[in-house]
Amino acid sequence: MKRLFCSVALAALVATGAHAQTDPRIAARVDRVLARTPLIDGHNDLPWAIRERFASKVEKVDLSKDTTVLPHAPADPPLMTDIPRLKAGRVGGQFWSVWIPATITGPEAVQVTLEQIDIVRQMAQRWPQAFEMAYTADDIVRIHKAGKVASLVGVEGGHQINGSLPVLRQMHAAGARYMTLTHSSTIPWADSATDNPKHGGLTPFGEAVVREMNWLGMLVDLSHVSEDAMKDALRVTQAPVIFSHSGSRAVADHPRNVSDEVLALVKRNRGVVMANFAPGYASDASARWASDRAAEATRNNAPPYAGNFIGQPEKAKAALEAWEKAHPQPPVTLAMIADHVEHIAKVCGKDCVGIGSDFDGIGSAPAGLDDVGKFPALLAEMARRGWTDAELAGLAGGNVLRVMREAEAVSKRLQVERPASNATIAELDRPAS
Repeated sequence: MKRLFCSVALAALVATGAHAQTDPRIAARVDRVLARTPLIDGHNDLPWAIRERFASKVEKVDLSKDTTVLPHAPADPPLMTDIPRLKAGRVGGQFWSVWIPATITGPEAVQVTLEQIDIVRQMAQRWPQAFEMAYTADDIVRIHKAGKVASLVGVEGGHQINGSLPVLRQMHAAGARYMTLTHSSTIPWADSATDNPKHGGLTPFGEAVVREMNWLGMLVDLSHVSEDAMKDALRVTQAPVIFSHSGSRAVADHPRNVSDEVLALVKRNRGVVMANFAPGYASDASARWASDRAAEATRNNAPPYAGNFIGQPEKAKAALEAWEKAHPQPPVTLAMIADHVEHIAKVCGKDCVGIGSDFDGIGSAPAGLDDVGKFPALLAEMARRGWTDAELAGLAGGNVLRVMREAEAVSKRLQVERPASNATIAELDRPAS
């Protein structure tokens, strides 16, 4: 989710579950768990924020200091990520998303993706005391023990490989360790959860992409894809999958979330669903509010001829602000994210759930989970709900490490069995004669 504008009510603070942190016994338990187990966040969009806000100039963003004081547009929130807050949040492993807009396609998509990967590498080079590039589960464990954040790359959209398995392999060689099969739009070989379906899931080439990712040891990420595409990928894959930042559809009925039917398949697959913090996916009420707000914005300023205040941007802005004042966003809280974690664990198992914040890709975050420094509060809430230390360790990062190790083992086996594939879309998705 990218830059969904919303404002969280201060009154929500009383319902965050943050009171669990005030119990010194629970705080000590969480501290022990995170000393032994790297907390791995499945999704952070800081690289795109650096590109968009600072023209990709990493030197303009001093991550060693508080980044909330950096300049930002009025519609953008302050950055949610910096090194001091990563340390406060006990983050041991971070998948940095190298998202690009779905509107960028073709060779340009490949170039922009590589530029995004370069931003991640520059971060590791500029702050080596805090970050180190990681490529395997063992790398994450080693880097965490050294007191640094293991930095991994996640490609967020199959359009970024431009329909080419060789490009997929080169992105893996450049460091990418997962790829989300789609982002917000349906692509030539896979349906998106938030676009009209065209393929009924994955095309034959889409299935070939999944197989090649298994061959590479690259995690297949099913966040953002349609339910049919989820099912197709789970049928085809030989390795566990991930949902890098998705919630439970039973808790909040948004197509970006995962249904109980799919969760049952993920349990069989031994995959992991990493609970997302985006307010619009965490709460039905928040999702409806966001939809109503978008409708109000369109009503006020819909080009080329419609809209109450078309051609009058100041009046359109004032009208939207008045609507927001009259219709405050329903609060979204830490406890609501814990509800998603609980439901995923109930259906799929406590070895099937992780954390995928979406920080710096969302316009706001749940009260009590508003930046990378707050991850321990979620573990404290789960401890208050009765989770054991072993279960907390799995949620924090142990489950993701298991999935990575299993994917790595599948890759080793497959690379002995067959060479890399050079299948093309033209060959596999040729229309029936």
